[in-house]
Parts: sequence; structure tokens; C-alpha cells
Amino acid sequence: MCSSHTAASPSVVQASVLHGAKDLRLETRELASPAADEVQVAVRATGLCGSDLHYYGHYCNGDILVREPLSLGHESSAEVVAVGKDVSSLRVGDRVALEVGQPCGSCARCTEGRYNICPEMRFRSSAKSFPHAQGTLQERLNHPAAWCHKLPDSMPWGVSALLEPLGVAIQAARRASLSDKKTQQVLVLGAGAVGLLVAGMCKVAGVPHVVIADVDANRVHFATQKRFADAAYVVPMGPRPASTDEALATAKQTADTITSLPGVAGQVDVVFECTGVPSCVQTAIYATRPGGKVMLIGMGTPVQTLPISAAALREVDICGVFRYANTYAEGIKILSTPSESGPDFASLITHEYKGLAAVEDAFAMASRKEDDEGKLVIKVLVTN
Repeated sequence: MCSSHTAASPSVVQASVLHGAKDLRLETRELASPAADEVQVAVRATGLCGSDLHYYGHYCNGDILVREPLSLGHESSAEVVAVGKDVSSLRVGDRVALEVGQPCGSCARCTEGRYNICPEMRFRSSAKSFPHAQGTLQERLNHPAAWCHKLPDSMPWGVSALLEPLGVAIQAARRASLSDKKTQQVLVLGAGAVGLLVAGMCKVAGVPHVVIADVDANRVHFATQKRFADAAYVVPMGPRPASTDEALATAKQTADTITSLPGVAGQVDVVFECTGVPSCVQTAIYATRPGGKVMLIGMGTPVQTLPISAAALREVDICGVFRYANTYAEGIKILSTPSESGPDFASLITHEYKGLAAVEDAFAMASRKEDDEGKLVIKVLVTN
């Protein structure tokens, strides 16, 4: 029978390591025994996300440059294989979801519960801190037990890996105050994985009417077919605006069209902007009712021209959403009790690649909109 305190001997593990743009190498690393407050886990599933793709394709994410070889991946579920001597909350064999952000725990933001915006945050697979916090595309790793969330045995590894991006959607729903039940209709701009998860959380929170918009017709069709949204709009791809005035006029026209759709009762209570594209942020402001909210989730163009008076004169709140804090318990409850009438969260996992040797193929697929058979690409997993 397994002991609750089983320390692993120092060992060698395989890791997928990025050395430059599209330069992935399968390497071996030494792995020490877990520290007293850590557990050692075998990573079972890792989802690839947009930031991973940026690092893979450009060896940077915006203005954050990679300064040393980096393992990517942070959306992960794992199995405990060893525990540190001071750990009592977990045992060998437990299934866990990894919360990979490690805040300082003592600053003002941490003590008020907003540890996601801790200035000293170290986040696995991000190059913001140095030395970098290595990501989860490794066979095994040591992780603080406090940031490992125990999973029901019935929850599949792949679905469990959705808990990390779902946390972003839960954080957005909380900051939008959806739980007060006053929100009757929302608009989600962007039907990628995060946009779909946000739309799904809106339905879970009880929002009666969720509209989703994207330039990709297949994605918005998927959103309504899989019960993430009640209505959808395909944003037409027009010529690039020649001036700021033209861009703002186009954004306003898009907002007017969406808020005039059948079943949409004018401007919406909340817009969740999940693209970061300037035209979408502009549209979000125009589509929000007086006194409503725009939630900025997409990490896109860092400096933008916005119709700020259209927000200020109607008291539209513009709120940022960055990662998540204290969301895993709620996420586990949502994903472990799927509803036949609610969003089909498991359907977001569209492609799976087995083993670290297949990581490069997984990134190639994650960068596509459809596979060779015409199947939509949403969430790509690497499993071990």
C-alpha cells in the first residue's frame, strides 16, 4: 500500500524545450526529490494555449522575450507520484489539476485575495520572470502542494486540463458580477477557446441570452451547436479602414448590426472582448448599454485608439481581466457535473497528441483553424 509520504529519488526526466522560434528539442533534465511542501507529479495532459503559440512561433510573447531555454505548457492535469514530508493534503495516486502561478503570498494584492496580479508572480511557461518558471511539457515535475487541486477520479485527464483556461472565464464572470442575476444579455467577441469558455460560463451563471461573434463562421456555428451561445454573428471581413474615423465608423456599424439581431434587445449589459483586436475593442464599447461593462480579456495590440467618450458619457465601465484567482474549486464543480442542456465543455478538446515527441506536431495543428479533414481546431492536447 502506498504511503502518504513517499519521496522520489533524484531522477532524469524528458522535457520538451524551446531554444528559439520553432526550435523545439526533446531533452533530459535532472529532477530532484520534492521539497517538504511539494509533490512530484507525472503530467498526464497539457492543453496548448495562445501564449504558448506566440512563444513557439516568435520566441517571445509581445514584448516579453525568452532569455533561456523554456519548456512551454501550463494547462495541465497530473498524477501525484511522490509527496514531500510536510504534505498531508495529497497522497500518491491522487489526480490533480496544477495551478501554475506562484505568487509571493505576502504583498497587498496577495493578502486581499487578488494574487493573480501579484507583482512577483512566477507563472510556468511565461518568460516574464527570470530565471523562467519552466512549463509543464515535461514527464514529471515538482510543484507546491498548495497549488495542486485534487480531482474526482471520474474526471478525464483531458477535461481536467481545461480547468486552467476555464479559470479565466470564471474570473471574467465574477468581475462582471454575473452572479447578481441582473445581466439579461451579453456579447462575447471572439469564438476561440477562451471566448467559448467565457460564453459557456455566462450560460452556467444563468444569463438568459448569450450572443457570440467572430469572423469564422465555423466557430460561431460550433458555439451555438454545442450550447455555448444562444445566437451568433459572423463579422464580415471588409477592407482595412483608411483612417481612424473610418475604423470607428465601421466598429459602430458592426455594433449596431449585432445589437439589432433577432432576439437581441438592443445594446447589451456586458461585452466580453476576447480577441485584443482594436476593431473588436471599439465594437465592444459601442455595443454596451449605458451603465454596462466591457470586460477586456484578449491580449492583443498593446496600444489602441478607442472611442473613450462613448464609454465615459454613458458610464460604461471598462474592466481588465488577467488570469484568475481562487477559481479551481468552482471549475472542478462545473466540469465534473456536466449538464445535457448546458455547454458541452468536453467538445472543446478537438485534437490529441501522444507523448512529448509529438509536441511539435501538436503546435503545428494548434496554429491551424481546421485540420486536413476540415474539422475545427479549438483545443489541442498533449498527453502522456
